[in-house]
Amino acid sequence: MPQHVSKRFHNPELDGIVHSVNPAPLPAADMDARDLRVFDAVRELLARHGMQMSMEAVAQHAGCSKQTLYSRYGSKQELMRRVVERHVCRATAGLRGLREDDLRGSLMQFATDYLDHFNQPHVAQACRMISADAAQFPEEARSLWRDGAGTLTLHLAEWIESAIARGQLRHDDPHFMAELLISMIGGQDFDRQRFHMPHRDDAGTRLRWAGFSVDSFLRAFAPAASPQPHSNQLRSFS
Repeated sequence: MPQHVSKRFHNPELDGIVHSVNPAPLPAADMDARDLRVFDAVRELLARHGMQMSMEAVAQHAGCSKQTLYSRYGSKQELMRRVVERHVCRATAGLRGLREDDLRGSLMQFATDYLDHFNQPHVAQACRMISADAAQFPEEARSLWRDGAGTLTLHLAEWIESAIARGQLRHDDPHFMAELLISMIGGQDFDRQRFHMPHRDDAGTRLRWAGFSVDSFLRAFAPAASPQPHSNQLRSFS
């Protein structure tokens, strides 16, 4: 996925995110079973221990040495960034893979993937643990947010900007539009999970909510209708 962020719509509130996001993804061809074991270990340990997760625990869980982890990923922060980046790539796969003329289908795929991912128990638990640790590890928390939610919003904004250029959406700030759409898709469901309240925990309910969110967004940003001829305009009788 391109990392370029268009400057045609300048949004000063996102400048810090734009300049901080500089992912250098591990090429897919270079990923092997060891990487997948390490990434799975990080996801599971984040759900258990939050940002107090240690590289020693990751190595033990993944069946490798700490030296291997540091040699391949450099640091714990870089390893977590790689894991979050992989999630972002998966979350935006639906946008990249569908036809450009299927606007609703693309957004529905994004919305259902997003909701399905965050409704996984280990993901919800990891989010709770990371939130609880944020005050103790502020730099790590900010980094995870930039590499996760921040990058996801930027990629969605790029996709929305291309839809605007094709005339499929009304001309507006794509960064604000992306943030609004993600907020609409999430609704209050993640807050309900955090407080252990009933939430949309089945696929059918999530699908209906995704449809409501996407259709509301498309109505709000529908392209302006072409101007109709004025009723007093002279007609030709030739």
